[in-house]
Amino acid sequence: MTTSTRTKLNRQQIVGFWAAWSGWLLDGMDSVIYALVLAPALTELLPRSGMDASPARVGFVGSILFAVFLAGWGCSFLWGPIADRFGRTRALAATILVYALFTGLAAFSTNVWQLGLFRFLAGVGVGGEWSMAGTYVAESWPEDRRKMGAGYLQTGYYFGFFAAAALNYTVGANYGWRAMFLCGFVPVIVSVLTLSKVREPERWKQHEAEAKRTHPLAEIFGPAYRKRTIVNAALLTVAIIGLWAGAVYEPAAITMLAKRAGMSAPAAAKMVSVGTAVLSLGTILGCICLPVFAERWGRKRTLALYFAGMMVTIPLAFGWAFYLEDGLATFITILFFMGFSGGSFAVFTLWLPEQYDTRVRATAFAFTTSVGRFVGAGVNFLLGALVLRMGTLGIPVALTAIAFGVGMLVIPFAVETTGQRLPD
Repeated sequence: MTTSTRTKLNRQQIVGFWAAWSGWLLDGMDSVIYALVLAPALTELLPRSGMDASPARVGFVGSILFAVFLAGWGCSFLWGPIADRFGRTRALAATILVYALFTGLAAFSTNVWQLGLFRFLAGVGVGGEWSMAGTYVAESWPEDRRKMGAGYLQTGYYFGFFAAAALNYTVGANYGWRAMFLCGFVPVIVSVLTLSKVREPERWKQHEAEAKRTHPLAEIFGPAYRKRTIVNAALLTVAIIGLWAGAVYEPAAITMLAKRAGMSAPAAAKMVSVGTAVLSLGTILGCICLPVFAERWGRKRTLALYFAGMMVTIPLAFGWAFYLEDGLATFITILFFMGFSGGSFAVFTLWLPEQYDTRVRATAFAFTTSVGRFVGAGVNFLLGALVLRMGTLGIPVALTAIAFGVGMLVIPFAVETTGQRLPD
C-alpha cells in the first residue's frame, strides 16, 4: 500500500511565497484604504476644488476617481513584458514600491485633482502585483503544491481588507483619512526585502534567454493563444466589474445605512470596519475552498459556481437590503456570502499560469487581468452618472450583477486545464 505525500517546500519557496503574499496583502490594503476614506476625503477636498460636498456629488466624484484608479490598473499590463524579460522578483518588488510611494503621497493631496493623479499612479503598481505574485508562486512551487498555493496566495489580498479595516477602526477613526494614506508607505519595506531575499524561479532562469528573444504581447495574440487570451480577458472583465461594484462600494453603503440608523460619524466608521471584516472573512474562505472545488469539478464549473453567487448576492445586498428601513444587519450578513463568491479571483491565480508557456506567462497574466480594468473604469463612470441621476447608490450597483450573467455565457469557450501540469 502506498501513501501520497506532498513535496516539502524548501526555504526559498517559503520565503518567496511570504514575500509575494505580504505584497498582495498590502496591495489589498492599499486598494481598500481609498474606499474606506472616500466620504471624509472628498467631503474635505471637494469644496477646495470648487465643488459642493453633497452626498450625490461625493458619490459621483468618487466613482470617477475609482475609474481613474482602474485606468491605472489597466496600464499595469506593462509589468508583464518586464517580468518575462528581466525576472519575476525584480518586477514584483518594483510594483510594490510604486503603489506604496503614491499611496503615501495621496496623504498630501490638497484637491481632488492631486488625489486623482496619485490614485492613478498607485493603480499602476497595485494592478501589477497580482500578476507578478501569481506567476512567481506558480513557477516556484512544486506541481503538487502550486494549486493550493494559488488559493493561499489569493487570501493575502483579502487579509489586506482586514488590515485596512483595522487601520480604519483605529487610525482612521481617530486621526482621519490622511493618516490612513500615510500607512501606505509601509510596503516599501516589503519591496526591499523582496529584492534582497527572494531568488528568481528556476523555471524562469531556464527560459530567460528564450524570453529575451520573444515578443510576448504579440505572441499571446498569435494562433496558439489568441482565443484563450480573449476569453480570459472577458472573464476577468466580468469579475473586476463585480469586485469594484460590490466590494468597493460596500463602505459607502454601510456608512449611509449607519447614518440612517442614527449612528455618529465615528460609530459609522467603525461599522464600516466591521462590514469590511465580514466581507473579507467570507472571501478568504472562498479562496481557500476554491482550489479544492477546481480540482474536483474543474476550473470552468467552479468559476460558474462563484459567478452565480455574485449574480445573486449583489442584487440582494444593494437592491434589497440597502433599502430596508433597518437594513444594516441584513446588508452585512449578505456581505459574507458575497465575499465567498468574490473568491472567484483565486481561480484565475490558479488557472491563468496553466494556459501559457513560461516565456510569455507573466505577460499573459498581466494583460488579461488589466483589460477588464479599463472596462471597469468605464462602468464606474456610468455608475457615477447613474448615482448622480437617480440620487441613490443601491440600484446602480445592483445592476452590475448583469455582468455575471454575461460571464456565465462566456465560460464554455474557456480552456479546461484540470489535471494538466504547468507548461514549460
